[in-house]
Amino acid sequence: MASPLPSAAAASVLDLAPVLPVVVVRDAADAVPLARALVAGGLPAIEVTLRTPAALGAIREIADAVPQAVVGAGTVIAPEQVTACVEAGARFLVSPGWTDTLLAAMRASGVPCLPGVSTASEVVALLERGVREMKFFPAQAAGGTAYLRSLAGPLPQARFCPTGGVGPGNAAEYLSLPNVGCVGGSWMVPAEAVAARDWARVEDLARAAASLGLRAADGTCR
Repeated sequence: MASPLPSAAAASVLDLAPVLPVVVVRDAADAVPLARALVAGGLPAIEVTLRTPAALGAIREIADAVPQAVVGAGTVIAPEQVTACVEAGARFLVSPGWTDTLLAAMRASGVPCLPGVSTASEVVALLERGVREMKFFPAQAAGGTAYLRSLAGPLPQARFCPTGGVGPGNAAEYLSLPNVGCVGGSWMVPAEAVAARDWARVEDLARAAASLGLRAADGTCR
């Protein structure tokens, strides 16, 4: 079974870094240098999506070779994926949505999970089941910062990682909300940079993304 999160000071996936990179790995050989670049830029939590045949291998490579990284699996949509991801070394799980069956499998896995929601009713249903940390997806299409701000009043128990349509232009606004712990996005891992194995560019973009948390804390959203 995968190890827990690295320290008591970071007891939640939402608190590891202001931005959670959402990574699509097409060649498992790219996984380790990509993860090292993200960690060096200040983004230790990495969500590898299960969108390619290389995903599980990438998770395994990162878990084995980059101990500073907290690698997780994204786009988890079936219980059998949960087992495979945890066996590969995933230390957290992220889904775009949830069912009771999928949620039960994720919660039984022994690693943290962020089930996806896009409506108030879904949030309430998860709160009823004792889940307080969630992925808000697709964030912009589902109402963006205005929607999350509206949820904060009646449902202050819920914390979110908004993903989908979040980028450098609006991430700090999301991060300034009281019910947002981090945001998810892929702008720091552009496909052309990964294809070119331009890890220096990935590190620079990751460093800029990590600084968005400081900008949000200063109230300088834009």
